Amino acid sequence: MRVLNYDLFEPEKITVPAPATLYTKINESARQQALVTPEELRPEMNELPDEKELARRFDMYNFVYFKGKLPRVRVIYSNRMTSAGSYSPNNRIIKIGRRYHEIFPEEINDTLKHEMIHILNLKHDQVFKKEAERIGASVKAQTHPALSRPPKYVYTCPRCGQEYPRQKRLRMASCGKCSRGGAYDERFKLKLIRSARKSLG
Repeated sequence: MRVLNYDLFEPEKITVPAPATLYTKINESARQQALVTPEELRPEMNELPDEKELARRFDMYNFVYFKGKLPRVRVIYSNRMTSAGSYSPNNRIIKIGRRYHEIFPEEINDTLKHEMIHILNLKHDQVFKKEAERIGASVKAQTHPALSRPPKYVYTCPRCGQEYPRQKRLRMASCGKCSRGGAYDERFKLKLIRSARKSLG
């Protein structure tokens, strides 16, 4: 009768897995989804994601790029704007230009990330540029010439002559070049020189 020698067998090494938290699971899931290429997310037949999907992508990018620290904002479509997107800090709304993205649907994720940076920094300054480079977003929101409308109003600065074409009438606005620190200055209040409703001369 043979005796079984247990010393010949290597005991199985059992390691205890590291504890996982809900945050790490969500973060890892979001990170995996963010690895999807823009081509894979490109809408077919110009079908854009609905606003519920935009909110989901906001949450995903928030976890992946901002560690979930951005405050919750509404993400909605605008049928009127001709630019790619905008962020309004007063009512905390990101607007995505529907008309623009019907032409360029592949840019919708880039636009969303661009506007998310504006939650932290409203200006396109060096801080913004560094954040855009870090998360892979464009620095400047784009417009498309086919969507441009002739301005309803044209204002000018009484000092430097800089013209400001606008779709909406301005009430209290001064020249951005002549006013210090972007604050309103009565001396450089913009003057209406042209209107779609009447001719000024």
